[in-house]
Amino acid sequence: MRTRLVEFRIGPDPGPRLDKALGRDVPEEAALSRSRLARLIGAGAVRVNGAVVTDARARLAEGDAIAIEVEEAAEVATAAQDIPLDILFEDADLCVVNKPAGMVVHPAPGSPEGTLVNALLHHFGDDLSGIGGEKRPGIVHRIDKDTSGLLVVAKSDRAHHGLADQFADHSIEREYQALCHGVPDVADPRLRGVKGVHVTPEGLIRITTQLARHKTDRQRQAVLFQGGRHAVTHVRVEEGFAGAVARVSCRLETGRTHQIRVHMAHIGHGLVGDPVYGGRRKVSEKALGPVAAQVMAFSRQALHAATLGFAHPVTGEALRFEAPLPPDMAALLEALRGATL
Repeated sequence: MRTRLVEFRIGPDPGPRLDKALGRDVPEEAALSRSRLARLIGAGAVRVNGAVVTDARARLAEGDAIAIEVEEAAEVATAAQDIPLDILFEDADLCVVNKPAGMVVHPAPGSPEGTLVNALLHHFGDDLSGIGGEKRPGIVHRIDKDTSGLLVVAKSDRAHHGLADQFADHSIEREYQALCHGVPDVADPRLRGVKGVHVTPEGLIRITTQLARHKTDRQRQAVLFQGGRHAVTHVRVEEGFAGAVARVSCRLETGRTHQIRVHMAHIGHGLVGDPVYGGRRKVSEKALGPVAAQVMAFSRQALHAATLGFAHPVTGEALRFEAPLPPDMAALLEALRGATL
């Protein structure tokens, strides 16, 4: 494994801890986050004035000479595959892609190829920095295989850590378009009585629960109110179709596995086509005519990551992207509109 040496000196008032002092003074171009620095300290890769220091709590003084041995990025075993991609934005640090429904984001035992990562490795080629010591795209968030829409992917360590921080502090703007069974009504006492539901002054449905893996079905997530991970979704009804189907916008305050799908099912409005959480809900032919069968036959969860906004992790520029509905959802939406004219 090849290594590179990052060398610099500590500035004035370094503070009481080695890890924090390094995090403050390490050159930006080194692209070493504080968490990465902590691992390097523990691995004995940090020298202070020529001596190895492994205690993150060690004190430094102004002018101390630092040398950090960092492993060069290695090629990953995942195969690069020439798969078409819809790229909305790309620079040296990141890429924004509009993922089609049916594409898995990351290789796994059941999906070793044909994934977004396989496609990105081919697309980036040599224009890819090391992420955590490997030449690989930095996947900082995911969307389900059968959900379409926008993803941001890091091409460098500095972008990866900067984006991860924004996801961690919930400052990323993420809004999804979805089609659900029934039309959520903020005035409905039943809806207002669902645990975890709050109607905001703006008329949005705010769903606040904990989410965790289902006890008996490892493929599902379950709503909890103790334990699990905090999850918040804001839902706005955009259009209703004869009380049978609605188009809703869902804004994520947090980003948990299957969050929108689970939360919409929790309030009694599972997504059209969702094979896991949508239930076997019938759609009224009386309300929608022949389009009812089209709704019932929709072959995936009707969910699309339509809007993505964030601060560029390197330049600080505010970026915001929108992706139109994919053809299958757009066609179903037009059919619904035609059926309820």
